[in-house]
Amino acid sequence: MTFYLLANHLLNTVAPAAFLALLMVSLSALLPFFSRKTGRQSARLNRPGWRGQFAVVFTVNVLVTAAGLVFLGHDGRWLTYAAMALASALVQWLLLRGWKA
Repeated sequence: MTFYLLANHLLNTVAPAAFLALLMVSLSALLPFFSRKTGRQSARLNRPGWRGQFAVVFTVNVLVTAAGLVFLGHDGRWLTYAAMALASALVQWLLLRGWKA
């Protein structure tokens, strides 16, 4: 396998993880639920910046993709994508301290 093919395969493997992380962070910033006032300061001040959120969610998505590849033996399975969506939603909820809302 040439370097070009290896790089192409790796980028195509992590592209859904990057897209889902970007979508999750963008949608959470747009929802007014996460930016409402909670007492003396806004909940928005307590959460990490969008770059930090993206990095954490993207890392979790890549780990879920790798786990799906190991356990299922093939990348791109729907079960892996469903697990990635659930994991990214859970991590985003934890990052935004959703239990305090």
